[in-house]
Amino acid sequence: MKIKIINGVNLNMLGIRDVDIYGKRTYKDLAKMIFDFSLENQLECDCFVSNFEGEIVEAIHDTYLNKYDALIINPGAFTHYSYAIRDALQILTCLKIEVHISDINHREAFRKNNVIKDVCDSSIIGKGLDGYIEAIKYILKNR
Repeated sequence: MKIKIINGVNLNMLGIRDVDIYGKRTYKDLAKMIFDFSLENQLECDCFVSNFEGEIVEAIHDTYLNKYDALIINPGAFTHYSYAIRDALQILTCLKIEVHISDINHREAFRKNNVIKDVCDSSIIGKGLDGYIEAIKYILKNR
């Protein structure tokens, strides 16, 4: 099984940015955690991170063109306003799981607007980095 994991704006700064909200673990820690879990479960998980909306859209297109079985996406702040990412997600026929490290429903008012969730099959929010593993487990259960 082939899973694409796309992380958006500022997620490359995990462990540095707002550690009270996002924790001290880094993006490298996240990628290793995903790699280790995928190895244990004989999965191919490809991680991608970008601060640029167009690159994220192209990574979503790549998910379709290269026939991935599932997508896990944390668009970061793009969650709240990127109709380009939303439109790209609608192209996909594979399972799509939205992940957020913090609980965006209990933060600033602008974070309550989510243009992504209704084009995804499931949302996992507020579980920290472990939300990514929960998303992979969801995919394994619902493939």
